[in-house]
Amino acid sequence: MSARWTTAVLDTNVGGGLAVVRSAEGFMVDANGALFPRDWFKRQEPDIRFEHGIGHYDGQPVYLIELHGAQALPGCSWRGLRQFMLEGDADTYTILGYAAQIATWAREHRFCGACGQPMRQVPRERAMHCEPCDLRSYPRISPSMIVLITRGDEILLARSPRFVTGVYSTLAGFAEPGESAEDCLVREVREEVALEVRNIQYVGSQCWPFPHSMMLGFHAEYAGGEIVMQPDEIEDAQWFRVDALPPLPAGRSIARYLIDLYVARYSGLAEPVLPR
Repeated sequence: MSARWTTAVLDTNVGGGLAVVRSAEGFMVDANGALFPRDWFKRQEPDIRFEHGIGHYDGQPVYLIELHGAQALPGCSWRGLRQFMLEGDADTYTILGYAAQIATWAREHRFCGACGQPMRQVPRERAMHCEPCDLRSYPRISPSMIVLITRGDEILLARSPRFVTGVYSTLAGFAEPGESAEDCLVREVREEVALEVRNIQYVGSQCWPFPHSMMLGFHAEYAGGEIVMQPDEIEDAQWFRVDALPPLPAGRSIARYLIDLYVARYSGLAEPVLPR
């Protein structure tokens, strides 16, 4: 986490500070970026669904303001979180990634899942509380794994039908209840390409622009099998030489980092740094 940004539960009854503004269309931006003077934004009389204090940036309090709809303001537009990950600066993406997780949690816990009564935010705690049930709901994280599989000077890359045309990437999938990250990796590789792997090594992690998602990155070696693609999930999967790679994911993604790291180590080049 950046030294300029720290998470915290803040009192929304206090004025001042900065605001990040979110709707179903993404985050609001203007020529100065995605951080707005909070008091100024509230004077625009937005249709606010809820507000949460989420932390401090350069010593200033930061609040998440979630709107009912994508309000139009002069000079402002809306941008998806993935665009910030690929194009924006690391500090902004870190703040907005956290804000997106808190927004999803707050929106999904407005009502109690046990009795259906409205829930209220617990003061000075990141929790929603149902008084009749005494149920507290906290933000949750859904772990997923992403893995680069290698075979000497070859790496396994695949395409999903949802990918940008021509781009190949590493395999990935969400962990199921009761699975370790390594169990998830083995299962997903078997399901998607019918291969076996060995020597699984953890490499790093990255907050991913999907609800609750934490992507755990691994490297594994090929252990056996022939590629059999999972219908509807994998459009193509191939072994590629490290000196003849296809179009790859964007440079700020953990998928690209896993690829670049192996190519650098295999070729004796300087190792890249995982974007934070």
